[in-house]
Amino acid sequence: MSNPEQLFADFEAKLADAQRKANQMRTEIESVSVSERSKDGQISVKVNHAGNLVGLEIGPSVRDNPALAQEILRVVQSAQSKLAGAMQTGVPSIAGTETMNELVNQLHNEYPEPEPTGYVEGGHQEADEDDRFVAEDELDAPPPAPKPPAPPAPPAPPRAARRQQTDHEDDYFTGGDFLR
Repeated sequence: MSNPEQLFADFEAKLADAQRKANQMRTEIESVSVSERSKDGQISVKVNHAGNLVGLEIGPSVRDNPALAQEILRVVQSAQSKLAGAMQTGVPSIAGTETMNELVNQLHNEYPEPEPTGYVEGGHQEADEDDRFVAEDELDAPPPAPKPPAPPAPPAPPRAARRQQTDHEDDYFTGGDFLR
């Protein structure tokens, strides 16, 4: 049988090793960041390991752009969507483990790739009358002629006088008994 003091010492050594590995993994994860630039290069962002914006640079030529906020958000989303890949390469201590797979899946779910520029959710956007699809033959055709007014409706026929119900007729609606 093993010495209880030796078992306790082994347990403490394993616990210290696990703590050291956890601290190393935390340091590696916290060092991961992603930088991204807009297509025109005028907007640059940096997100940290948690997807938080930690750096933003805006070029002078886009500062007056009315769509600046949307473009910044798109660039941030693009940077966030690359976190999973950066985590796989930046955290070697857990590479290939179930923990890494779970972390990568969580990042993919949390930060999906942004929609392409010009994408409108739902497949349509508010369009001007000039932007609508028009068949070619509709362009050449003259406008339809107005419809003539409908003729007046014929008068309704007079209602027949209500006849008197006899005692032997069934009455479903006036409280009479139909099973006699």
